[in-house]
Amino acid sequence: MSADIPAGRLPTEYLTAGLPSFTDFLRVAAPNLLPGHRPLPPGMAGDLAPHATTIVAATYGDGVLVAGDRRATMGNMIAQRDIEKVSAADAYSLVGFAGTAGIGIEMIRLFQLELEHYEKIESTLLTLDGKANRLASMIRGNLGAAMQGLAVLPLFAGFDLHAETPGRAGRIFSYDVTGGPYEEQNFAGIGSGSIFARGSLKKLWRPGMAREQVVRVAVEALYDAADDDSATGGPDLVRKIYPVVMLATAEGTTRVPDDELGALAEAIVAERTANPV
Repeated sequence: MSADIPAGRLPTEYLTAGLPSFTDFLRVAAPNLLPGHRPLPPGMAGDLAPHATTIVAATYGDGVLVAGDRRATMGNMIAQRDIEKVSAADAYSLVGFAGTAGIGIEMIRLFQLELEHYEKIESTLLTLDGKANRLASMIRGNLGAAMQGLAVLPLFAGFDLHAETPGRAGRIFSYDVTGGPYEEQNFAGIGSGSIFARGSLKKLWRPGMAREQVVRVAVEALYDAADDDSATGGPDLVRKIYPVVMLATAEGTTRVPDDELGALAEAIVAERTANPV
């Protein structure tokens, strides 16, 4: 605490009302805590930290799904086999990330706090578009680090409580490294395995799918990505490590249980073993 602040007193910025954005508060109170605001040594740093990869999202009859594999890599090495890249952002939205793992985890936690802070200050939820724009601002703030190889790209999706057509309330947003948000239609993928996952989604996705159908499609897409991309991890039946699959509906966000994903992964592996291609 600064020497000119009396003992037992909080700094002025802690007592200023009217800041619904927690990141705006940090820019005033402690800018060094924001991703992208810390000084970095010159040169590229991307190879010095683990990277997370493939995330997919798809709409379905009741809302939207986001799923991610569990592998993090560091160059040609597997840095972690069970990293979790998909989380609930708030009660009705989900976010997954690809890129520098440490910064990605920190950014997602800050985004969760941002939405919670807004809800407490304003006594209401941000609109889904508002959430997508807040996340865009955070990505933009990391641009300097991204230019040195420490980039993070999220995939954001949620159930739009204000949608005019309930059957189309699931929405998906992707981003570029400068923070530009882009709404995706039906399905999307990010990360090194996304080109293969999107190809799988293009063949398997159908409008109005049921929960069980869209979960299988997502797991199939991640399996296809892992088949061609070494940075994407497939279901690990030996260690019982399965993708993180989450859903956002009118009832809120839920995570698909591992025992359900394990049975599904075993069925997919058995089918492909019987008909290898």
